[in-house]
Amino acid sequence: MNDITGKRTTLRYAEAEGYVYCKAETIQRVKANDLPKGDLFGVAKAAALLGSKKTSELIPHCHPVPIDSFLIKFEILEEKNAIRIQTEAKSIGKTGIEMEALTGVTVAALVIYDLLKPIDKEIEISSVRLLEKKGGKTDSQIAKFAAGSNAKILVCSDSCFSGKKEDGSGKVISELLSQEGVEVLEIKIVPDEPTEIQKTITLWTAEKIDLIVTTGGTGLGPRDNTTDTIKQMLEQDLPGVAEVMRSFGQDRTPFAMLSRSLAGRIGKSLVVSVPGSSNGAKESMTAILPAIFHAKKMMRGEGH
Repeated sequence: MNDITGKRTTLRYAEAEGYVYCKAETIQRVKANDLPKGDLFGVAKAAALLGSKKTSELIPHCHPVPIDSFLIKFEILEEKNAIRIQTEAKSIGKTGIEMEALTGVTVAALVIYDLLKPIDKEIEISSVRLLEKKGGKTDSQIAKFAAGSNAKILVCSDSCFSGKKEDGSGKVISELLSQEGVEVLEIKIVPDEPTEIQKTITLWTAEKIDLIVTTGGTGLGPRDNTTDTIKQMLEQDLPGVAEVMRSFGQDRTPFAMLSRSLAGRIGKSLVVSVPGSSNGAKESMTAILPAIFHAKKMMRGEGH
């Protein structure tokens, strides 16, 4: 099974369909509810619900998914001599629910086949497919916010600046941003010195960089100056962003609660401060990407 511990918990949605083709006289008997094994759609609906809940037991690489909503619809298409099956599934979790939607369609189709086979030997199950999928990083409504954006990364670290330590968090942040289609214009290393941090942030915000990410200096050490320096520069605070980063990290390490990460706006630039450790930076950025770029649209007065 794939490792999904790094994924965010979000609302997931999937819609699937499939068809059962049969003879014209079979369709008429379905409409008249004149079948040797009784209620067709009631049994098929119950089986679809049960099948969707058993998906992870049937398909080896599927993770168990909490199904928060599951709807199934049947439509008789006389002109095609077919029964259309449609499922809609919702879940708040770390992975998609499309397999549950597809399993529901498939099981319902098999039950319809089983109930109709005594009167029809030409039944065909066909065109089982996913119609729509939403949620997570593949959600086009969220992913589009990062399109065409740029960013600069400021590594605030005395040891990295002096060459005693190699930067890891800046590179990790750059890779994550690039994966979202964001152009990373620069990675700069400065000592954790308020004047150096302030000078660089002032320069970059004047350039109207879409996203400025600082890494390091968010802890409780005597040289952790980044948070206090940037806090004084913010024109608007974004406490929800910092809350999400800490919450995401807290699910993975008990030390995330000690982070003083913050986020806010300076001019037309978003500024986000994340921890200096590679893991802390990765988790913080994973928690907010790509949705953080929706703020760019809001700052431009383009609404929600």
